[in-house]
Amino acid sequence: MPAVVIRNLSDETHRALKRRAAEHGRSTEAEIRAILDSAVAPADRLRIGSELAAFGRRFGGVDLDVERGEPPEPADFE
Repeated sequence: MPAVVIRNLSDETHRALKRRAAEHGRSTEAEIRAILDSAVAPADRLRIGSELAAFGRRFGGVDLDVERGEPPEPADFE
């Protein structure tokens, strides 16, 4: 996995990062990763799970008749 070294970070910035990390219950390194991940994530990224849930809500969901017990036989496409 790639690594990045940040040189000449001010003491004030380092203290702020440590404080922010503590507030989120993670290490300073994990906090910096989270900040960088958030900064480069596309704002209009499609989140398929969220989109599928919204689709289901728009159309009233899906009613599945599932019986407990033996699993169903797999489909045979031959």
